[in-house]
Amino acid sequence: MIDGPYLLLAALGVLGTGLMAGVFYGFSVLVMRGLAALPPAQGAATMNAINSSALAPAFMVVFFGVATVCAVIAVVTFVLWPDDGTVELLLGSALYLAGSFGVTVIANVPRNAQLLRLEPDGPEAAAYWPVYLREWTRWNHIRAASSVLSAVVYLLALV
Repeated sequence: MIDGPYLLLAALGVLGTGLMAGVFYGFSVLVMRGLAALPPAQGAATMNAINSSALAPAFMVVFFGVATVCAVIAVVTFVLWPDDGTVELLLGSALYLAGSFGVTVIANVPRNAQLLRLEPDGPEAAAYWPVYLREWTRWNHIRAASSVLSAVVYLLALV
């Protein structure tokens, strides 16, 4: 069983990645389905408003804070190389940093930017909206799954 700073770091990793898993999962199965039921102009305008509100500190502090915790766990693990939990700590960090944070940067944010560039009630937005819903949600499922797996792997480091 891990101890010392690893115990606290892994516990923070479980809590943070578990929290983000819930946010991503809830968004996929509730918010995106609700937006899909709206006419394209309303759905696109609402998603743009949601994306704008996601930039508020209430979300950004948690989102970047969890990524920071995962990065700290990885660095501390590499530097100190503990007797127990090394694989779990590194894998948990990689899963979140690549599968949640990285996917956000390379997949979800560019789609958000493309949607924002379109006039919500214009023909381009109407044509793009079903594509956006499908692709964005697929990538969000990956973020949710990666966050869940990260939390589980960090939890395994604790036992």
